[in-house]
Amino acid sequence: MPLGLAALDELNAAFEELRGALDGVDAAEIEAATQRIAKAASAVRAIGVWRSDEAVKDRLKALQPLMESARIRTNLLADHANQRLAILAAQGAETAPLVYGR
Repeated sequence: MPLGLAALDELNAAFEELRGALDGVDAAEIEAATQRIAKAASAVRAIGVWRSDEAVKDRLKALQPLMESARIRTNLLADHANQRLAILAAQGAETAPLVYGR
């Protein structure tokens, strides 16, 4: 297997890991998956063969829906968290009791 295809396989596995992490609630797992994607993407960029090799270009095109779904899921989760924070901020301390007494 050419080096470029092996690097793309690692990138694919990293995005699959991120997909699983986004379904969970563990922030450390999401962070680890994100770092794995960054390493794999750097490896693909460093090889540079993706610009000329048709097999690598085809593999990248096949990977695009997975990358797009990860982007969309990340944006949805961020939006959901922002909405929950806005609701809590709007309710204020009157409806949400303070955790610590004074």
